[in-house]
Amino acid sequence: MVTKDIDKLDHILADDMHLIHMTGYDQTKNEWFAQIKSEQMRYYSITEENIKNIKIEGNKASFIGQSKVDARIYGSRHTWRLQIKNYFEKRNGEWLIVRQEASTY
Repeated sequence: MVTKDIDKLDHILADDMHLIHMTGYDQTKNEWFAQIKSEQMRYYSITEENIKNIKIEGNKASFIGQSKVDARIYGSRHTWRLQIKNYFEKRNGEWLIVRQEASTY
């Protein structure tokens, strides 16, 4: 996200991935990519603080990541303490992120 590496993000995110923002807004992968490219969402740094609740059940997995994220979102720059619930599915032998739910901690 910091380097705007859309190709890398595209490889790890399912085409039907949804990002649920801390506001409750449900955003598709393509819309999020467009906002990263246009810098409506600009990420400056991300500092991982904690990973917890790792679960793997068959072809599904999840974990919660907590990070400090320095970003400018729609013109407002701030460092947020974000908690992201990440949900994965194994598809065609690869683990892909299918849903992300953001909140603060």
